[in-house]
Amino acid sequence: SLIGRLMFELPEEMGLIAIAVRQTQGKGRGGNVWLSPVGCALSTLHITIPLHSNLGQRIPFIQHLVSLAVVESVRSIPGYEEIDLRVKWPNDIYYSDLMKLGGVLVNSTLIETTFHILIGFGFNVDNSNPTICINDLITKFNKEQGTKLKALTADCLIARTVTVLERLIEIFQEKGPNGVLPSYYKYWVHSGKQVRLHNEEGPIAWIVGIDDYGFLQVHEEGKGVESVHPDGNSFDMLRNLIVPK
Repeated sequence: SLIGRLMFELPEEMGLIAIAVRQTQGKGRGGNVWLSPVGCALSTLHITIPLHSNLGQRIPFIQHLVSLAVVESVRSIPGYEEIDLRVKWPNDIYYSDLMKLGGVLVNSTLIETTFHILIGFGFNVDNSNPTICINDLITKFNKEQGTKLKALTADCLIARTVTVLERLIEIFQEKGPNGVLPSYYKYWVHSGKQVRLHNEEGPIAWIVGIDDYGFLQVHEEGKGVESVHPDGNSFDMLRNLIVPK
């Protein structure tokens, strides 16, 4: 709310970020409210993207770049490359394909020829309950591999995420989706996974990738590759998918 009021009052070239130590009214999809205790990396970032740019013409890709930036904030540290942090389309951060560790929510406002983007991201760095956290994954890795990797802090990972995101945006603006998709696919959880189309008894399709606008691509036998959207209702965004008319 604070950044939403400030972002139009400051020069476009000035960066703006809000960082919370804990969160009692975090916003999720569909009006969900998130409670986040101390130990999570919580922030909202304001950026501007020109409409007539590679990313401005494919603005849904922002959430994928942010998810990738969160994962790379850990896995680009020397020694931490094998910490099993991954992206789940469209906006989740996962431990392997087992547990959600965080998420991303993006709101955009177009004013004349500039997108004002508010990026909210949060991920669990140091809370073992109720699920698992990044430092638990590091401890697990140390035990299994005999390494002595240090625990990470929320402020370090927020800083690294923003730095990585800046680089990913520059790459996307220069090269388009193909500049970032190899890294995205390296860390995503979906290769070869099955989903149902239309409803829970609908036809089975196989996930093959994401298209130039960030939507999921699936292959249904006999019908080729199609782009699909979430149905908007299910808690798990991949439980039901719809093919847009």
